[in-house]
Amino acid sequence: MAIHYRQILELHAQELVQRDIAAITGNSRPKISEVIKQAELHQISPPFTDDVDDIWLESLLFPQKQPMAKGRQIPDFEKIHEELAKPNVTLSLVHYEYEQECRQNGTIPYAYRTFCQYYRAYAQKYKATMRIRRKPGEVMEVDWAGSPLHIADRETGEIIKAYLFIASLPCSAYSYCEAFMTEQQEAWLTGHIHAYEFFGGVTQYLISDNLKTGVTSHKHSEIILNEMYRDLALHYGTIVMPARVRKPKDKPTVEGVVGTVSTWIIAALRNETFFGLEELNKAVRIKLKEFNERPFTKKYKQGSRLSAFHDEESFALRPLPVQAYTMASWRTAIVQLDYHINVESQFYSVPYEYISSKVDIKVTKDIVEVFYKGNRIASHKRLTGKFGQFSTNHDHLPAEHKLFVDHTPENALAWAEEVGINTLAVMRYLLKSAASEKQGLSAAFRFKGLARKYAAIEIEAACTTVMKIATAPTVSVVERVMKSQKIPAPKTINEPDYGFTRGAAYFGGND
Repeated sequence: MAIHYRQILELHAQELVQRDIAAITGNSRPKISEVIKQAELHQISPPFTDDVDDIWLESLLFPQKQPMAKGRQIPDFEKIHEELAKPNVTLSLVHYEYEQECRQNGTIPYAYRTFCQYYRAYAQKYKATMRIRRKPGEVMEVDWAGSPLHIADRETGEIIKAYLFIASLPCSAYSYCEAFMTEQQEAWLTGHIHAYEFFGGVTQYLISDNLKTGVTSHKHSEIILNEMYRDLALHYGTIVMPARVRKPKDKPTVEGVVGTVSTWIIAALRNETFFGLEELNKAVRIKLKEFNERPFTKKYKQGSRLSAFHDEESFALRPLPVQAYTMASWRTAIVQLDYHINVESQFYSVPYEYISSKVDIKVTKDIVEVFYKGNRIASHKRLTGKFGQFSTNHDHLPAEHKLFVDHTPENALAWAEEVGINTLAVMRYLLKSAASEKQGLSAAFRFKGLARKYAAIEIEAACTTVMKIATAPTVSVVERVMKSQKIPAPKTINEPDYGFTRGAAYFGGND
């Protein structure tokens, strides 16, 4: 007759006498007495979780009775536990491989259901975590605690709310929390960064609450993350999987941790007064340490969240990026007619081809980057201090603007010297004789403009003539001379002065 271990212990916990328990379960009083005695010896008592059944209780209370030696091959549960930690490995796959091994050895395998029950009993007895429902290093769940903490203003006595960010690893239940003054995006992202640093690695997936700080929209067929949250996920190489709206089972671990943390941290600090965020977080860290090091309360679970993390989960985390994540904000702007964009009253250039285009701007502490349809088109060091400053990249200017920007007395003289000695003389006179530097540069700009219509040899020839006939050369005089005189093309080396080279004899005449 089957022995109803669970029912016996539950009825005993209700203080029923063994005679009544025997009448209800149909088991003998000596057997009931033996079960109760063994349960007290192993410190096992209700309430039980749903996965604690009679098979598990029998394996724990009476291991000598397990039918492990009746021609069936005993599974290597330590190896199975290690295999289940690997990506994509399931209990059904491990059982299939176990069956294949049994066939090769000529032994009888356990059925899948019994196999799972024995593994569950083994994991609950000897391990802090079970690999049936979750894998180490696979998921980090994040959320805000429902109840706020409080900070007192030292001067006014005003009570200010502080909000607790919570991150948890489902496999080990190892957790991190930190208080912030707001639940805005910067605090949300900072919490993620500090959580990864606390855990010392990154999980494959990140399950977050369906918050506007992380998710722009969440439809049945599409999840749209905001730019900053997407950047953080890309930097850490993790995949964001927002929990469905009104589906708390999508992140049960953190939902459970929120309630526990509310007791062990928020409620535990209810009678203390803090006058600053740093002071509050110092107390939060102390309580968090106690929370993670507190032994598991379930009788069949050994260790703590901390020991479970170090023994069974930390090895599976991906390494942190070499460089720390730099927080950035995103905004949009229209490129103005002067090919600059306005970011907090500072102005940054983009290629002039994008005038009137809508662009995306990524702003970090040190850098301003401009993107057009996902492609970066400009990058500037962020300007600080006085408003109204300009950061202009010379390559962003149109050709005619480059010519004007590059127009300085030094550049004008350098150009003239390349053309010729008399061109340089004219340029010097134009710059020196002008009433102001602005007028001199204007004349030099017009003078250099002749190079768009005439060759350098023509300009030098005209300037040679002008320097001979004029005491006050001007651009107009140089241009009139160039129009009136025909400048001969330069001769090539050994080029003769006549048209024919064959000689008279070639055409039948005499030499």
